[in-house]
Amino acid sequence: MAGRIDVQRSHQGRVARVAVDHDAKLNTLNPALMRDFAAAFAALSADDGLRAVVLTGAGPRAFIGGADIGVMAGIADEAGAEAFIRLVHGCCRAVRDCPVPVIARVNGWCLGAGLEVAAACDLRIASETAKFGMPEVRVGIPSVVEAALLPGLIGWGRTRRLLLLAETIDAAEALDWGLVERVALPAALDAAVEEWVALLLEAGPAAIRAQKALIRRWEDLPVGAAIAAGIGAFAESWRTEEPARMLGAFAARRKR
Repeated sequence: MAGRIDVQRSHQGRVARVAVDHDAKLNTLNPALMRDFAAAFAALSADDGLRAVVLTGAGPRAFIGGADIGVMAGIADEAGAEAFIRLVHGCCRAVRDCPVPVIARVNGWCLGAGLEVAAACDLRIASETAKFGMPEVRVGIPSVVEAALLPGLIGWGRTRRLLLLAETIDAAEALDWGLVERVALPAALDAAVEEWVALLLEAGPAAIRAQKALIRRWEDLPVGAAIAAGIGAFAESWRTEEPARMLGAFAARRKR
C-alpha cells in the first residue's frame, strides 16, 4: 500500500487535521503520497473559512520518517533525482503557502524529508519520545530543499551537526535548540496541540492570515524592507472590519 493522506475537520470545520498515513513504513513519503499531500494542502488553502491546520503522522511511531529509501534507490539519473526532490519541495512549499498557521504534531521519528516538512510548519510541538535527524549523507546524498530553513531555527553550528554529522537528537535537545517550541508527554500531546489551536481561534482570522504572510515576507527581506512591509500590512488590516470590532470589544472590556 502506498499510503494515504487523511484529512479531518474539527471546530465547526475551521481546523483541519492532516495525517500522513503510511504507518507500515514509518510514514515515509513516496511520489504518490507526496502528490496527494500537496493536493490536500492546496484544497485546504482555498478554504476561506480555515483557521488552522494540524499536521501529523498516523500511528505512534513516526511523524514522517523521511522519503522512501526504496524509491530513491531506484532513481536512475539526474533527471529522475530532480523530479523526486521537487516533489519533496512541493510538500514543504504547500505547507508554507498555506495561508493559515500549520502546527507540526511530531509524534515519533522525524527524519530527513520529515524534518524538512516540520521546518516548513509555523509551529512545532513534539512528544517526549520524538527523535529528529537528517541522515542523508549516510546514504550518499546531501540534505536539501527546506533544510535551508534550519539555520534560521537553530543556527548554523547546530545545522552543521545535523547535516554533516547526521546526528539524531531527542525531543529535549530539540527544544533546547529551538527546533521545536514545546514538548509534551505522549498522552498529553493532543491536549497541548489543542491549547495552541484554541489560542489561534481566539485571534482575528484576518489578522492571523496577515501575520503569517508577513512572517513569510520577513524571511526573504533585509531588515529595512521588512519593517516597511509591516507598515503596509498594518494599514491594510483596516480594509476589513476586524480591527475596529476587536479593538472596540477589548476597550469595552477594560472599562468594566
